[in-house]
Amino acid sequence: MRVTEDRNTKPAILAGLAMIGIYAVQFVAARFSLREHLTATDVATLRFVGAELVMLPVVWRGGLSASKALGWRRALTLAALAGLPYPIIINWGLTYAPAAHGAALCPASIVFFSFVLSHLATTDKASRQQTIGVAAIIAGLILFIAPAHTGGGMKDVFSGDLLFIASGAMFAAYAVLVRRWRVDPIAATVTVVLLSCVPLPLLYFFAPSGLRAASVAEIASQIVIQGFLAGAAAMFLYTYIVRQLGSQAASLFMPCVPIATVLIAMTVLGETPTGAQFAAVLIMAAGMAFSALSRPVPKPA
Repeated sequence: MRVTEDRNTKPAILAGLAMIGIYAVQFVAARFSLREHLTATDVATLRFVGAELVMLPVVWRGGLSASKALGWRRALTLAALAGLPYPIIINWGLTYAPAAHGAALCPASIVFFSFVLSHLATTDKASRQQTIGVAAIIAGLILFIAPAHTGGGMKDVFSGDLLFIASGAMFAAYAVLVRRWRVDPIAATVTVVLLSCVPLPLLYFFAPSGLRAASVAEIASQIVIQGFLAGAAAMFLYTYIVRQLGSQAASLFMPCVPIATVLIAMTVLGETPTGAQFAAVLIMAAGMAFSALSRPVPKPA
């Protein structure tokens, strides 16, 4: 279904601005704790513990009828793409690479793979403007990760960058499927959160953990940031924007995430990107905006 001209986009724009702030803080907060005490699975666990606390009143009031309507196959697919594996991969990447890398490569990858998958799944073909925008994203990605090929320590950073790109592909697939299946934002969020909580006891007992070394304040802050905000609120906001504007138009907000994160990371973490990497961030941001602002061109019959 194509976005109509008379649709009121104001709520979607406000949702996008809120999402930018949440994602920027999320990357910095996760990187901070991963450098201190917590592991990738710890942060992912706290994310869904917090998200589940937010979702319980929703489930209590509305039940699981909307989630059940999805069917097990679709529910498990969405949970596999945007549920527990998704933050674990990002957090794993953040153990190797700075927060700015995750904030730059994840959104750029989401836009790129959303572009590819949406045109494979719909009857629209790429416009010239979209093609130019995606080409700029690819150029920015290459420029950004190029320094990771040199030096022993930079090989770990390159591994983190690859994990960020993989997470972007996963979330792009999630967005395209939400759009194609016309999934209700609340149903999608509840389904992903609840299914992601099922394996948490196994992670607690068998995965490496630093929870005992972390302070109560650190754990609580991660529950709020990763769980309440990133795990529940941001997922709902992004799903809502996708339903309102489409997966490609929703990605218009993503260019602001790396820029905001770079500024916060420089202040909080002392992580400053190189000149080439900062230029790459600007190139990717421009490419994301250029691509998202374009209109799809119908394929000839």
